[in-house]
Amino acid sequence: MEKNFLLILFYSASGSVKNLAHAIADGVEETEMKVRIRTVPKISAKNEKVEAVVPDSGEIYCNKEDLINCSGIAIGSPTRFGSIASPLKYFLDSTGDLWATNVLENKPGIAFTSTGSMHGGQETTLNSLITFMLHHGMIVAGTPYSIDELNKTKSGGTPYGPSHVESFNSSNDLTKDEYEIARKTGIRLAEIAIKINA
Repeated sequence: MEKNFLLILFYSASGSVKNLAHAIADGVEETEMKVRIRTVPKISAKNEKVEAVVPDSGEIYCNKEDLINCSGIAIGSPTRFGSIASPLKYFLDSTGDLWATNVLENKPGIAFTSTGSMHGGQETTLNSLITFMLHHGMIVAGTPYSIDELNKTKSGGTPYGPSHVESFNSSNDLTKDEYEIARKTGIRLAEIAIKINA
């Protein structure tokens, strides 16, 4: 089974987080690292999957083998009252067996998110995703200020990870700065994974 790939795992309701995921993938594809994009199914109020095992269209649903076999992970979620959206949280909460066997330890990771408004809880959501990574012993990469667009963005983009603000352009389309921050963070994550796996 292929193991030299970065996993981009996300849940997206309006398409903003999906657009960030693909911008990160664009960056990864500029390196020698391969990329695998995965999502998770919606859940019901009873916290159970409500969609088929294989989606009708779009990205394939993530499974634990994707997590085990990847060289690094980018995890993205829209913000729900300052925290992770339930479908992604449901999937992440199912990884206790992976935590118990330390299989994600030392894998580099980044977090990414989108909010409807400028101060809609991006940093708390990113920190929740980062906390998941820390509990698994992952190496959190973040988005450094050496990425020029982070110094001038008027919309999304944080040192905690790439982000999008929908109210900035009333759209799930990324601004030029948001796209570049996500793309360059994808390049950086791939380069870190290559060094770790050398």
